[in-house]
Parts: sequence; structure tokens; C-alpha cells
Amino acid sequence: MTNFRPIVAVYPGSFDPITTGHEDVARRTLRFCDRLLIAVAESPTHSRRPFFSVAERLELTEQVFAGEPRVECVSFSGLLVEFASSVGARFIIRGLRAVSDFEYEFQMAQMNRELWEDVETIFLTPDEEHAFISATLVRQVASLGGDVSRFVSPPVLKRLKARFAAVESESDRRRHK
Repeated sequence: MTNFRPIVAVYPGSFDPITTGHEDVARRTLRFCDRLLIAVAESPTHSRRPFFSVAERLELTEQVFAGEPRVECVSFSGLLVEFASSVGARFIIRGLRAVSDFEYEFQMAQMNRELWEDVETIFLTPDEEHAFISATLVRQVASLGGDVSRFVSPPVLKRLKARFAAVESESDRRRHK
């Protein structure tokens, strides 16, 4: 009797917000795994303050992948390798947009291997139409009223518009006091 062990991959990130580049990497990951956990980091590795809360980022990610039963959206805190181990993941998925991403991602992959030798990091590049997209750029363009509809899914676009409309209303209210 064969013991089938599903191939589980973890795709971690801040996803603040999730972009079409993130989606592309996640959907292509499904070509070689049985189950993909998109893991929204509760504590960012960068010092910037998140734009969306963890709950909002998780909700948006769930909406984007609502039609894909092999994708599970979860949040995590602490060491990624401890989380990956706890869910039985064999692979950590990381997206590389440009050469500039490689050095940092390579160091993280090496550290993760030092912390847990059974984990493998797989680097995927997004399709070239998504290669320049970053969540930071999407937020910046959206904050200035630019059209980011090509870079995010409809639920994300709706949430971005609502957030910036609320910020603008608050600014107007303060100016008129």
C-alpha cells in the first residue's frame, strides 16, 4: 500500500495588497504542488507599517482565490520555517521580479535551509507582463489617483478605491475645520 503524501507549498509574503504578479506566481505554483498555502505575514520583515491589516489582506487573498480549492489562505507569525514545518510543507515559494530581488531572497533561502534542512525554496519569476509590479508601486499609484486595475483583481481594486476615498474624505474634513 502506498502512502500518498500531498505536496504542500507555502507562498509567504505581506501581500499588501496582493497583485496580479502574486496571483501569477501562485497559480503557476499549482502546476507542481497539490496544495498551496498563501501565508500572509503578520509581522512584516521590512520596517514599514502595513497599509491593510492582516485580516484585510487575508480576506482579499481569499477573495482572489475563492474559485481555487487547492489554495488555502492563512496568516502566520514567527519564523517561516517553523510555520512551513507545522503545515507539512516541502517547499517555500518566492517570486523574483528583478535581479535586485535575488540577493535578499537568496540569503533568506540559505538561512531557512540552515534553520530547517528539509525545506527547499523555489524561485519563480512572474510572467513578463507582471514583472515590474510591486505592491508598493500599486499603493503609490493608487494613492495618487492612478488606474491600477490592470495590476490587481477586482476585489483588491474596490478595497483600494474605498480606502483612498476614506483617506481623502478625512483630509477634506480636516482642511475645512
